[in-house]
Amino acid sequence: MTHLHSKFREKAGEFDDVLKIGRTHLQDAVPIRLGQEFNGYARQVELSLDRVRRALDGIYELALGGTAVGTGLNTPSGFATATIRVLAEQAKLPFREAQNHFEAQASKDAVCFLSGALKTYAVSLTKVVNDIRWLASGPRCGLGELRLPAVQPGSSIMPGKVNPVIAESVLMVCAQVIGHDTTITWACASGNLELNVMMPVIAYDLLESIELLAATTKNFEERCIAGLRADQERASAFVEQSLAMGTALVPEIGYDRAAGLVKEAYESGRTIREVAREKSGIPADRLSRLLDPLRQTGPT
Repeated sequence: MTHLHSKFREKAGEFDDVLKIGRTHLQDAVPIRLGQEFNGYARQVELSLDRVRRALDGIYELALGGTAVGTGLNTPSGFATATIRVLAEQAKLPFREAQNHFEAQASKDAVCFLSGALKTYAVSLTKVVNDIRWLASGPRCGLGELRLPAVQPGSSIMPGKVNPVIAESVLMVCAQVIGHDTTITWACASGNLELNVMMPVIAYDLLESIELLAATTKNFEERCIAGLRADQERASAFVEQSLAMGTALVPEIGYDRAAGLVKEAYESGRTIREVAREKSGIPADRLSRLLDPLRQTGPT
């Protein structure tokens, strides 16, 4: 996750001068820089990493020493403390004895919390990966603003076709992890009285979720994100064609007049710039400044 976050930040810098159209409701919106979009992806990974780290604290608390029901019956004095100290040294992890053995044995809430953090990361990855698949769709009849690295020889029927196979493998892992979280959640809720008897499936699914997410994150970073390229010319062309460019005229001529220009541009097949030159009455220099897409993306 740390490496993926760094790679997204690197790509955000690389793509910072690539102007593209934003999209909301799957419709054209005001311009954005591709670097800004990738900075958003980097922040999603960073926040997920922070959630996982915070969730780990509860995992380090061990129920060892509570014996059957949490009372510690038949446990030699100092057994739990000494054993956990050895485990911590060998595993190089900050394990500690549970503050309350009755809670630690009867519930597995800390595991549920960690699984939830992993699920949230899987949800976040799903959003990011699908964005990248959409932005790389095409290459000629889709959005085509991104160019995926070719990691396979092509379709079995369509020569030269580059499918987003790495992205699709990430989506399958995310689906599995989200499913595992559902199982873990139900199993954690099924502790009865002094013991949760579903610990085996909890442990199995949690460990598999960790292994799957680690492997797919590494693969995604190395075999997809690292080789991503931007089609700057295509992205810029979409910006110029977008009717959302009319938004920048609202402070100058008002919403209703700007909406009229947008409607005319749509019906005539022309750009906002062309219609505004003819109908807005805004001086050419002022119009050029207003319709500069870079200015619309905020501080550079």
